[in-house]
Amino acid sequence: MQVSVVDTQGTQVGTLEVSDLLFDTPMNTAVVHQAMVRQQANARHGTSNTKTRAQVSGGGIKPRPQKHTGRARQGSIRSPQWAGGGVVFGPHPRSYRQRIPKKMRRLALRCMLSDKAREQRLTVLEAFSVPDAKTREMKQILEALGVTSSSVLLVTPETMESVVVSARNLQRVKTLPAPNLNVLDLLVHDRLVMTVAALRKAEELWAGGPTPGELESVAAPAPRRRRAARPRTRATEATEAASPEQEPAAETPAPTPAMTEEEPPATEQASPESEGA
Repeated sequence: MQVSVVDTQGTQVGTLEVSDLLFDTPMNTAVVHQAMVRQQANARHGTSNTKTRAQVSGGGIKPRPQKHTGRARQGSIRSPQWAGGGVVFGPHPRSYRQRIPKKMRRLALRCMLSDKAREQRLTVLEAFSVPDAKTREMKQILEALGVTSSSVLLVTPETMESVVVSARNLQRVKTLPAPNLNVLDLLVHDRLVMTVAALRKAEELWAGGPTPGELESVAAPAPRRRRAARPRTRATEATEAASPEQEPAAETPAPTPAMTEEEPPATEQASPESEGA
């Protein structure tokens, strides 16, 4: 797949061949949604807490007599129906963390990057050059690229202090190193601006496939390994000592030639009936 490369003035300086696995993957809405929900759930702290009627201090004495007052019977002023009482089924500290397979996370990221490329919302920049780290310079670069009318995600190969400082005061602009690319930021921001180095870094992380040698090793069955002998323990030795040793069965000796010559064959023996005849 070919993408255009521009400079900080918005002028096209060439094209770049990118991985189809990373920028030409069909959209899978279900996987993207699951990855987004998982990321939002993992961002929750889960520190909200309420007190039950057993945890609220006070309320140990019965507020009024059980009968003859004409009012409802009450056993404690810390019951849930009282102001200042305990909370029924309130939140307590818990973990909202979710897990999904690594292949699904990578597929969701590939789907989002491919969607940006298909809808012409991906801009590949030759390199960021903000030597003075001024917000004015970053704003001029974004205006030249034509991305100021929407939210922008700037992706660099690694954390660049000059880019971060020059873009942190701009509204709807976020900077991110390539290893930290995630589905939620790609969904929130409309435009994606990546440098060539950041794109190559992303391909190295999420578009690397197995080599032909690895595929052959996976296809070929692995040789079976002999099971290693189990180590002898005290329990094994005690079991062997308690069990009686079995003597090997005696082997039957093979017949010798002399024995076979003395024994006449069964057909040559004369029967009593033939002798009488």
